Amino acid sequence: MEKALNVSHSGSSKGKWGNPAQRQVRSGSYSPGSGAVSDTTHLSQTQKRHLEGILNKYTNLLQGWQSRYFVLDPELGQLQYFINEHSKNQKPRGSLPLIGSSVAPSDEFPFMFTVFAANGDLFKLRANNASEQQMWMTQLQLCARRHSDSSAKVMSQAEGQQKNLVNSIESLPSRGPLSSLDQDLLLLKATSAATLSCLGECLSILQHNVCQAAQHITHSHTQGPNSDNISGWSRPKAPSEDQVKNGELTGHNTFVRHQPHSPAHRNKEHLIDSENSSPESVDHSEEITDTEDNEEEDLGVLDDQRSVILHLLSQLKLGMDLTRVVLPTFILEKRSLLEMYANFMAHPDVFLAITSGSTPEERIIRFVEYYLTAFHEGRKGAVAKKPYNPILGENFHCTWDVARDKVQPLRTTSSSPAPSASQSVQTASNDGVGAYRLRFVAEQVSHHPPVSGFYCECKERRTCVNTHVWTKSKFMGMSIGVSMAGEGVLHLLEHDEKYVFTLPSAYARSILTVPWVELGGKVSICCAKSGYSAAVTFHTKPFYGGKVHRVTAEVKHNPTGTIVCKAQGEWNGTLEFTYSSGETKVIDTSKLPVIRKKIRPLEKQSQFESRRLWQHVTTALKTGDIDLATEHKHQLEERQRREGKQRAASGTPWKPKYFIKEGEGWVYHNPLWKTK
Repeated sequence: MEKALNVSHSGSSKGKWGNPAQRQVRSGSYSPGSGAVSDTTHLSQTQKRHLEGILNKYTNLLQGWQSRYFVLDPELGQLQYFINEHSKNQKPRGSLPLIGSSVAPSDEFPFMFTVFAANGDLFKLRANNASEQQMWMTQLQLCARRHSDSSAKVMSQAEGQQKNLVNSIESLPSRGPLSSLDQDLLLLKATSAATLSCLGECLSILQHNVCQAAQHITHSHTQGPNSDNISGWSRPKAPSEDQVKNGELTGHNTFVRHQPHSPAHRNKEHLIDSENSSPESVDHSEEITDTEDNEEEDLGVLDDQRSVILHLLSQLKLGMDLTRVVLPTFILEKRSLLEMYANFMAHPDVFLAITSGSTPEERIIRFVEYYLTAFHEGRKGAVAKKPYNPILGENFHCTWDVARDKVQPLRTTSSSPAPSASQSVQTASNDGVGAYRLRFVAEQVSHHPPVSGFYCECKERRTCVNTHVWTKSKFMGMSIGVSMAGEGVLHLLEHDEKYVFTLPSAYARSILTVPWVELGGKVSICCAKSGYSAAVTFHTKPFYGGKVHRVTAEVKHNPTGTIVCKAQGEWNGTLEFTYSSGETKVIDTSKLPVIRKKIRPLEKQSQFESRRLWQHVTTALKTGDIDLATEHKHQLEERQRREGKQRAASGTPWKPKYFIKEGEGWVYHNPLWKTK
C-alpha cells in the first residue's frame, strides 16, 4: 500500500517547497534523507514505484522557477505535472515520455537536474535538497530503463517471429499453386521486414537524440538558465559501404539487362565529348522557348509492376544506400535531375528582385520569399516520380529573358487581385530586347558520390548563385528518402553580400500503392555580413492527421535576436508572411506566373546535354514502351561504366568541363564575382 512520508528539511520551513504540509514525496518505500531507495523492496518493485511530490520547474514563458506538483507514473512510463496537488485528478499541464529518456544533474542551481525526453522535449527541475534530488533522479532513471529494456525485449521477440516468417516463405517451392514468389507472400515478407526495421531504427534514433540533447545541454550550462533550447533532431548516420548490396541489384531482368554489343555498336555508343566548348560558347541566339510540359501522370502501380517493386523491397534493408541500386524504369519522370534544378528558377523575376531590396533586412526577406516559392515548380507537387540520374559529364544549359518591368518583389496581399489564368505562363517579348537575361548551366561533376553543380547568373543585375548538391537515397521501409547534402551561395555583388543556404530532403511515400512526394527537414539561410539568418522547416505529415506539404520559416537579426519575419503555409499552395511591421502578405504559389526557359533544339545540342542524351529514353516513356526505355537507359549506364574502366586503366582522372573542386564543394569555372 502506498504511504505518504514527510521529507525532512533543514533550514526554514518557508523554503521553495512551501509549508510542511506541502513538503511530501509519496513513494512505495523511501527513507527520508537517505538519497536512495530502501533495500527492503525487491528491484522489480522498486522499478515500478509510484512517486509524486512538489518540484520547481523552470519555464521560459515566465522566465523563472515555478512550483509544480509532479507525478511519476511507472506503468505509463510518464512524468506528469500539475499546478498543485489538488489538481492532479485533472488533465496534466504537461508530461514527458520516459522511454529512451535520460536524467542528468546540473550545476546551474543547487539540487537541479534535467530530464531529456526522446522526442526532444525536456524538463529543468529543482528539488529542495540533495536527498530529494537523488531520489527523483534514481526513480526516473529506473523507470526509463525498465521501459527501454521492455522495448528491447519486445523487439527481440518480434525479430525472431519475423525471421521464422521469412524462412517459412523462402522454404516454399519456386513454382506451384503456393510458391515463394507469390505476390501476396512477397508483399507480406517485404512489409514485415520494413515494419520491423522501421521500429528498430526509430528506437535507435530516439535513444541517439536523447544523448545528443543531453550533451548539448551539458555544454550550454555556461549560457545561464535562459538557454532552454536544445538542438533539433539529428540526422541518422549515413549508411556504410557494406550496406550497399553488390553495387547494383540484378535479381530481375526489368532492372538490368546485360546484352552483348558488337564493336561497331560500342563505338556508336561511345560518349566521349570531344567538343571543348564552354558555357560562353553556347549560341543563345539558337534558343527557343521551351514547350515541354513537365506535368507527370500520377503513378498508380500496376499489377505487373507491383511484383517488380516487391522483389526489390524484399532484397533491401532499412537505411541501405540506393545510389548504386538500379531502380525500375517505370518510376522515372521524363527529365534529368539537372533540368529539375533549372526548374527551381521558374520565377526568375522574383529571383532578380532580391538585389533591389534597399536594406539587408528587405533583401533577406525577398530571398526567403523566393526560396519558399521555388519548390512547387521544380518538384511538381505530389507526383512521385524520379528524375533521371545524370551520368558523369552530363550538362544542361538554358536561359530566361525577363522583362524589366516584371522584376519587382512579391507584394500579393489578401486584398490584391490574383493573376488570371492567362497570366500563369509568360514568355519574354521582343526576343530579349529590353529584358534581363538569366543564364543557367548545370553539370554532373562526380558519379560516386553523385554530385551535381549548377550556376546561374544575371550580369545586368550583378547577381549569381552557385550550388553543389550531393544526393543520397535511402530505403526507409515503405518510403524512399533522398537527402540533398551540400549548399548554395547567392552572391549580390552590388551589396557585397553572400547568402549561404541548404536544401530540404524529399520522400517518396506509399511506394506500394499510389506514391506521393513530400519535402522534409530543416534548412538554413545565412548572411554573415548583415547578421541576418532564416530557419526554414519543411514538415513531414504526421502518422495520424495533420496537413501535408507544410512549411514554416523565421527570419532573425542575430545580433539583436529580433524576429523580422515569419512564414507558414504549404510550399506548393498558399504561404502567409507576417512582418515585424505588422503587415501580412499572402502568396499563392499556384497562381504565380511561370516564365518559360529557353533551350536549344536537340540537333543543336552536344551529345552530353541532358535533353539529347536522354532523348530515346524520354521518347519511349512518352509512348509507354517501358521495355524500350529500360534498354536505352541501360545502354547509357553501360557506357558510363565502360568509360570509367577506361579512365582507371589509363590512369586518366575525370575533369569536369564547367566546375572546379574547391575544398568540399564545386564552383563554376568563371563566376561573376571573379570577372571585372
